Amino acid sequence: MLANFAIKTVINGIALWVAAWAVPGITFGRDMPASSVFLTVLVVAVIFGVVNSLVRPLLTVLTLPFIILTLGLFVFVVNALMLQLTSWLADKFDLAFHVEHFFWDAVLGALIITFVSMLLGFLKPEK
Repeated sequence: MLANFAIKTVINGIALWVAAWAVPGITFGRDMPASSVFLTVLVVAVIFGVVNSLVRPLLTVLTLPFIILTLGLFVFVVNALMLQLTSWLADKFDLAFHVEHFFWDAVLGALIITFVSMLLGFLKPEK
């Protein structure tokens, strides 16, 4: 179980890093040494995993009519909200992770994170 959590955290970290690399409005601290950026990515990945496991199911149930009405596309808005919440929590913990704008940066970042996580999830061993 701990190994599965570690693998998911690494996958989240890679997906967050790719989103920060691809979207100019998502940043992991500017002018920081590589070791600090790595540690920030790791801690933000843990926060992102906790937010996705605790808040996302509740928000998905609450927005289910919108998800059904939009044929599932509203899930990307829910994912963007989780990314924005992670940015807010990272700010509370004084971590150098920030998402600038909700619509363009968070939604595009959520799309990238979903795609990268899906691709890396295929490589994850089953047991």
